[in-house]
Amino acid sequence: MLGLSELALLLIVVIVLIGAKKLPDLTRSAGKAARIFKSEAKAMKADSPPTDGTSAPRVIKAAPGDVTHKAPGSEGNQG
Repeated sequence: MLGLSELALLLIVVIVLIGAKKLPDLTRSAGKAARIFKSEAKAMKADSPPTDGTSAPRVIKAAPGDVTHKAPGSEGNQG
């Protein structure tokens, strides 16, 4: 874990490297990115189906005339 003195030293290094004029823009951009990430995560959570196992099974219906499986021995050998 970082203590208060380590965080202060890190902040000073960041200010020196980036510059005091660009720091507000950087924090503003980071805040916008965090808000966007949070809203997208919330939207994904709302769109996902429930995972508690109570959802109904998915049923796939075939159209009339669609043959996907033939019974063994029904290949036209009738005699």
